[in-house]
Amino acid sequence: MNLIILDSETTGVDEKDRIIQLAFVMHDGKTAKLHSTYCNPDVPIGFEAMAVHHITPEKIEGKKELKDTVTYKALLELNIPENVLVIHNAKFDLDMLAKEGFENKMQVIDTLNIAKHLWPQLDRHSLQYLRYRGSLYRKEPEFAKKTGIDFTNAHDASADVIYLLILLQEKLMKDHTIEELVELNKTPALEYKMKFGKHRGMLVEALVKEDPSYITWCLNKMDDLDPSMRYTFNYWLKNKGEK
Repeated sequence: MNLIILDSETTGVDEKDRIIQLAFVMHDGKTAKLHSTYCNPDVPIGFEAMAVHHITPEKIEGKKELKDTVTYKALLELNIPENVLVIHNAKFDLDMLAKEGFENKMQVIDTLNIAKHLWPQLDRHSLQYLRYRGSLYRKEPEFAKKTGIDFTNAHDASADVIYLLILLQEKLMKDHTIEELVELNKTPALEYKMKFGKHRGMLVEALVKEDPSYITWCLNKMDDLDPSMRYTFNYWLKNKGEK
């Protein structure tokens, strides 16, 4: 079994948007090898996306399409059921990869979902938030020296996969095996607080008691409702006898 820790950067987050950088680390339990490539999907990079990953049109000018890169072909070779794919917010990256013809066959650990399971009371569960809250950044120079992978000055997918690997090793695998994390990931996590709207920051359990009609409205009207939030709303409505 190999771990494939993956991240991508894109032209944006809409249906029309595509991948402009793909990076993953293949970890066989002993060594870690970084694969990374820029690519050109011939789709303009949105300014909001640029502000996040700092990838400009000049960086991808003249680059190949993703499907023609060595990195993508290496990912295809690793795409077998015995391997485990580790992604933070897996649905986003897998949806983007699907636009390139990639159909995932690996087991999946979505570390965003796992973090919500393990630390429900945190205000945020983004990778960078967990990186600093857990003091994982202190491990990075040692990891770079041990693996020979120079990522400490990067601000893109190449660095994010290393941060994610360190999160997995230093936090998530301290009390759980890979097999346990794969199994835990099959269930959406219960959200602790509201993350949006007029009740932002309120405990979801309290909101269901106070205003169940708002919860029902969200479920019926919000087609893009986050899966874990949808699961949470249904869970609490069911347990409060409202649904």
